[in-house]
Amino acid sequence: MAKPYNPADDGAQMEFDGRMSYGDYLHLDALLNAQTPISDAHDEMLFVIQHQTSELWMRLAIHELDAARDLLAAGQTRPAFKMLTRIARIFEQLNNAWDVLRTMTPSEYTRFRDALGQSSGFQSWQYRLIEFMVGNRNRAMIKPHAHRPDIAQVLEAELSHPSLYDVALRALANAGLDVPDAVLSRDLSQPHTPDDTVMHAWAQVYRDPQTHWELYELAEKLVDFEDYFRRWRFNHVTTVERIIGFKRGTGGTSGTAYLKRMLDVEIFPELWHMRTEL
Repeated sequence: MAKPYNPADDGAQMEFDGRMSYGDYLHLDALLNAQTPISDAHDEMLFVIQHQTSELWMRLAIHELDAARDLLAAGQTRPAFKMLTRIARIFEQLNNAWDVLRTMTPSEYTRFRDALGQSSGFQSWQYRLIEFMVGNRNRAMIKPHAHRPDIAQVLEAELSHPSLYDVALRALANAGLDVPDAVLSRDLSQPHTPDDTVMHAWAQVYRDPQTHWELYELAEKLVDFEDYFRRWRFNHVTTVERIIGFKRGTGGTSGTAYLKRMLDVEIFPELWHMRTEL
């Protein structure tokens, strides 16, 4: 009879008294004890983990967005492109997570929905920060976080910085393409308004990619991100409609109707409008 395999024979570390272990490094005790359903419904655990893991992925997206924006502003496009690619893949991961939540039926969600009170994904400050960082800015969206001055301050501070799209437009101007001063010097706390001159500048990049290769690649990285971001919104809508229909959201929004309105929001409008012109 063969001797049972012992990983220690191959050099695997088997004793961790006083040493850093996998669980120590990842703080798994805290992480795995953060799921505390407040009803006896079996499916509430799925609901909790779905949203907690989404927040973890968004934390990483914020980390990457912050660095990518700084690199682009400094003219270091190649490292920034790697990060922008990673952000798009993060949102691909977030999209895949909806498939798991959609296994929950309306009757299963109803068993614990009342226990949620007024809590809602609408109140995710990290999601709001991502929107602000890429350029979809609306100061009214800080109000749901007024009870947490520390979070409200983070969101308010973001509005004083150029968004990712602002930085991209500055790169467009620095390359000698026509971007109006009114666009470059606008109030950063306000959302970007689509501009025909900006659209023509991006169209020039696409008509001659060999001359403007880095801007061409930057544009595609931005479109790639927004593509996944739009899919995430769409999957959110269909998941909510599948589970609660057209009921009002727990956070007081109109639920599915509110989410459908968000589908019309464009983050990098000229990059989409320009495609019709080409």
